[in-house]
Amino acid sequence: MSPGFGAEPRAAYAVDPATTRGRRHAEPASPTRTPYQRDRDRIIHATAFRRLKDKTQVFVASEGDHYRTRLTHTIEVAQIARALARALRLDEDLAEALALAHDLGHTPFGHTGEDALSACLEPWGGFDHNAQSLRIVTQLERRYAEFDGLNLSWETLEGLVKHNGPLTDDTGAPIGPYALGGLPLALTAYPGTPELMLWSWPSAEAQAAAIADDIAYDSHDVDDGLRAGLFDLADLEALPFFGETIEAIRERYPGLERPRLIHELTRRMITAMVEDVIATALTRLEAYAPQSADAVRGAGCQIVGFSDRMAAVDKALKGFLFRRVYRHPDVIRVRSRADRIVRDLFARYMAHPEAMPADWHCDPATMSETEIARRIGDYIAGMTDRFAVAEHRRWFDDTPELR
Repeated sequence: MSPGFGAEPRAAYAVDPATTRGRRHAEPASPTRTPYQRDRDRIIHATAFRRLKDKTQVFVASEGDHYRTRLTHTIEVAQIARALARALRLDEDLAEALALAHDLGHTPFGHTGEDALSACLEPWGGFDHNAQSLRIVTQLERRYAEFDGLNLSWETLEGLVKHNGPLTDDTGAPIGPYALGGLPLALTAYPGTPELMLWSWPSAEAQAAAIADDIAYDSHDVDDGLRAGLFDLADLEALPFFGETIEAIRERYPGLERPRLIHELTRRMITAMVEDVIATALTRLEAYAPQSADAVRGAGCQIVGFSDRMAAVDKALKGFLFRRVYRHPDVIRVRSRADRIVRDLFARYMAHPEAMPADWHCDPATMSETEIARRIGDYIAGMTDRFAVAEHRRWFDDTPELR
């Protein structure tokens, strides 16, 4: 049977819910749901998940109703992750749970908010949205009677922390983006971090969620960038894959109106990337022949990812989007205004911690400056774009328009 069709048995290299390493706080097993189905459901019902609907992806909500938000991005990632997991005979529920949780730690105003908050918190450990996602699901969500956080399974926490690959070498020394600055404070402060095997690759399900994130934001940033008029189809034609694809669409559908052409382009782009990942992963799985999820973790390399050819397409596209979208003067103008809102709010709460709601009360008499700053960081990180703007207007007379 062809990959992606039907309900084939789970592969030997997939994570098996029957052998989960459990949860930090022991709970009775569910008679109707696997551990990863429960994790997925808890994530969907989390307050932090609902807030994603009013958090920026690239374009703030005030710029138009049809641009992606952090929530619609997350839904698209989950759809692609599940499709990859089905084709590769992985645990679909775990891949979906990881996709749904991967951006829970994002600040208002997208990466602009993260950069601003990290600068504000630099004297007290900085800020990292991936580590903040772990903090949310292990501590900041306060819904359950018996524990803080969502008490997710070990496999979900591991995949959430390491979905982009190992964070340390086998001696525990930080690597990659953390080689110079060290691991984020929100990660090292979690008492269960040593158990998450930061030196290994994560499960194939986590790798599927990670590459699904790349595919989703590549495609929707092309769609949104074209929709916003930041570049045109002619600008894409010089990039590998796009020139021949646009030409093929025009040959097949002469005179096709622009909105349909754009959708056909992004649809073919997603299909090509997904099929490339499936074919590449199957080739690597045949070569490595892992017989367990732990064998995938110990393979020492990425199993579920692009081929060299598609990785080059992805790299060229990301460079194009960086120049033409993320650094476009219109986007930069809005980013600078959003940056100011975050920095103003942080300064206000540091000077007047009593200005935060009762649930976030800070007592300078009993809390250190670091504790106060970190709590303020948690509060601001949890804000939606709309709430951050409203809070700024409450305290300042010159709130900038985000347009």
